Amino acid sequence: MAQNVAIRELSTPQTEAEGILKAQREAHRANPYPGLAERRNNLLKLENMLADNADAICEAISADFGHRNPTETKLVEIFGSLTAVRDARKNLKKWMKPQRRHTSIMFFTGKNEVIPQPKGVIGVGTPWNYPLYLSIGPAINALAAGNRCMVKLAANSQNLCVLLAELCKKTFSDGVLTYLPGISGSEFSALPFDHIVYTGSAESGVNVMSAAAKNLCPVTLELGGKSPTVICDDFDLREAANRIMYGKFVNAGQTCVAPDYLFVPEQKLQQFVDYCGNIIKERYPDTDRDDYTSVIDQRSYQRLLDTLEDATSKGAIAVNLSSCECNETLRKIPPHIVHNVDDSMRIMHEEIFGPLLIVMPYKDIDEVLDHINQRDTPLAFYLFTNDKTMQEKLFYNTLSGGVTVNNCIFHVLQHSIPFGGAGASGMGHYHGHEGFLEMSKLRPKFTFPKIGKPDLFYPPYGKRHELVYKTLNRLKL
Repeated sequence: MAQNVAIRELSTPQTEAEGILKAQREAHRANPYPGLAERRNNLLKLENMLADNADAICEAISADFGHRNPTETKLVEIFGSLTAVRDARKNLKKWMKPQRRHTSIMFFTGKNEVIPQPKGVIGVGTPWNYPLYLSIGPAINALAAGNRCMVKLAANSQNLCVLLAELCKKTFSDGVLTYLPGISGSEFSALPFDHIVYTGSAESGVNVMSAAAKNLCPVTLELGGKSPTVICDDFDLREAANRIMYGKFVNAGQTCVAPDYLFVPEQKLQQFVDYCGNIIKERYPDTDRDDYTSVIDQRSYQRLLDTLEDATSKGAIAVNLSSCECNETLRKIPPHIVHNVDDSMRIMHEEIFGPLLIVMPYKDIDEVLDHINQRDTPLAFYLFTNDKTMQEKLFYNTLSGGVTVNNCIFHVLQHSIPFGGAGASGMGHYHGHEGFLEMSKLRPKFTFPKIGKPDLFYPPYGKRHELVYKTLNRLKL
């Protein structure tokens, strides 16, 4: 026991992050179970901080990307964060309430409860693609559960990180919520947190989990992957194209739950491509302009071009859905559909994370199921059909982190259901009540009845104990 406790303790802090962790742990020990009013107040302060500084947040995110439209940021990040914090404040009293549990008839006058208690200090590490929403979501769950929280943003999100660090200092003490500019991923994940929530690549997830293991720290991992989409023959093809074009190309495809590859009925492939071209030309008449987001950095821009070149050099057909060409200065790649693909191509094995959509024809739905199930479990799965029987077949014969039926990505904004991966796409979940539970210790409490006979169990053992054993089993207690 003493050895395990030692793992959790910090020696004299050597870095600013260690100093903040020490302050947060001391704050937790001084107040290990913040009451409802205190938690609600923290959530309200967080809500006001986001709402009052929305324009500055949009500006910082756009600076980190090179360009992202502020309206897109407000719709996909700030709005989602605000609705999440409001949902937590609204439901927090119910979430905190101790749960009564059934008591064995042998102790029927006793009492069983499960009480969600704060774990302590939660570390949140996030990627650059949705740096606000993916950090605020776990922070909301952490504060709702009565924890303290430290947040690390990606190296590509430092304008936002500096801003949020300043805003948090004005709004909270270091013992409640802190953003940490400049800290490396290895330094952050090595800190002895009480729980880590990490969103990023599978490779980085392995490193985080390995570092956390040295501190016996539980982890929640959201790791992305290649999310499949299926259009069934009964669904209106134009409407499916309308919805998929948004889910895929919002944020220029740099979305962990974006459709990665799409199955369309064989005879409808060209018609689908034509619909998509018309939609993109209407929504993004000039991808160099304001509405279309830049690729995050030069390395990612070149990776996407190399992926496209690899596919076309091996026989794939790449269709530029826009009237524009790639712009290296602005790091903008117009939306592309890539079809006539095969497994020799990089695009079929690596998460795309950009404005390229694989489209594959199919004759029979079992082909689709075989393809999906032979690959790693995706973070999301999208199916377009109004046929309830087909919906059930696709749902119950696959596994994924989450599902949206007849649209894409919108399950992420539903606060009454959990968000997270499975298998290679992650473990654990957050959002809403499940996020609250993920960052709580569900502590069981049994109150022994006033009238009881514990001495029935006391040695020395003899015939009386045999009789007790036989009687209890005969009663099937």
